[in-house]
Amino acid sequence: MIWGETRAGGGWSTLVDRMFESLTDRFDAVFSRLRGRGRLSEADVDEALREIRLALLQADVNLRVVRDFVSRVRDQLVGVDLSQSLTPGQQVVKVVHDELRTILGGETLRLTYASRPPTVVLLAGLQGSGKTTTAAKLASWYKRHEGRNPLLVGADLQRPAAVQQLRVLGEQAGVAVFSEPSDPVTVAKKGLEEAVRLGRDVLIVDTAGRLSIDADLMEEVRRVSAIIEPHYKFLVIDAMTGQDAVATAEAFHHTLALDGVILTKVDGDARGGAALSVKEVVGRPIVFTSTGEKLGDFDQFHPDRMADRILGMGDVLTLIEKAEAHVDPGQAEVAVARLQQGRFTLEDFLDQMQQVKKMGPLSGLVGMIPGLPKELRNAEIDDGLLGPIEAIIHSMTPEERQNPSIINGSRRLRIANGSGTSTTEVNSLLDRFKQMQGYMRQMAGMPGLGGRVARRATSGGQKSRKSNKKKRRGR
Repeated sequence: MIWGETRAGGGWSTLVDRMFESLTDRFDAVFSRLRGRGRLSEADVDEALREIRLALLQADVNLRVVRDFVSRVRDQLVGVDLSQSLTPGQQVVKVVHDELRTILGGETLRLTYASRPPTVVLLAGLQGSGKTTTAAKLASWYKRHEGRNPLLVGADLQRPAAVQQLRVLGEQAGVAVFSEPSDPVTVAKKGLEEAVRLGRDVLIVDTAGRLSIDADLMEEVRRVSAIIEPHYKFLVIDAMTGQDAVATAEAFHHTLALDGVILTKVDGDARGGAALSVKEVVGRPIVFTSTGEKLGDFDQFHPDRMADRILGMGDVLTLIEKAEAHVDPGQAEVAVARLQQGRFTLEDFLDQMQQVKKMGPLSGLVGMIPGLPKELRNAEIDDGLLGPIEAIIHSMTPEERQNPSIINGSRRLRIANGSGTSTTEVNSLLDRFKQMQGYMRQMAGMPGLGGRVARRATSGGQKSRKSNKKKRRGR
């Protein structure tokens, strides 16, 4: 039977830096000592690698992975000609970055689709890994980001209420769910037939798990896989289980020949060992990560971007993608036009601030900006600080927002009273905005800058509009 469909929106979250926070701090300390040196001796390299090795082991990275990682880094730094364009310290950072990217998977897995739909995805894993929730998140991701029309199949008949949980989550995601009181193999087979009948282009099958690996579990998931012949077999593992997650992946890979891993609960107290070990040990990449309980707290895994973040280099590409997904292209083009003309009002500032709030918590955005000191990257930024600023601007008249220079003492008192703030806070906002206007005018006067910004906004707007058209066709 099919559980009814509704339309639902999803939030957005990114990989949480907290999982790698200790590792990032240790790397930062090592690199800080190396940056000021004119040359690196073999002893310097060995000392740095000892600390890197210890940092990786404390992050619960597999011992064999650590040994291979350190060995490859050492081979590239000792007894070879280093780059003439980099300082010795920069060279170490580059080599470590490249090797981190390698053990995290190298390239982002490019998902393809069956020439004859549906593309079938099988999810396997142990009980408690978040597999059922992940099934709904994956369906939501296919719908929102790829413009697909998925069908969920509840073949987990082992755990009480698993199918009902999937139905509730499917309804939140606006994705239909198929299941029936039968056996898992029959449910999976009929779910595939239903997807073909309804013309669904993606089929996601949620299978049963156990508290631990046993012969019955493996036989059941093997039989389900054989009957539906999935294009992708993903293992859902809990990042907080550390090296146990890697052992689980090895066992499932032996039975299913996995295509990839979905890592859940990376927003918990995990130290990152599973993420840094699974590709090297199992030979299959991390494909997605789940960072929270909301359907939108789910994203593709990008090894290069994660390597950047572990080394404190920020994540500009993800920041741009978040902006393109949440900032209205029309408003962005208007803002760029005003920037080119050297005009930027409090009305524009309010619009841009409200757009930024859609992109997620400010502390998460700050962590993606490259070049910030560790204190700023790790700072807890209270989103509530934006509230008084919005209240102050909302308390102004349209004329005052367009021309703040007319705001005299009596107007400032009225605005403060209307916004529940003080005249000191109003003065502070106006002073900072005046400085911002000066920066905007300088940027507008830079040769070629206005054109480059305009081209970026226009291309981003066109990309968003094309994406929206694609999604509408896929519904």
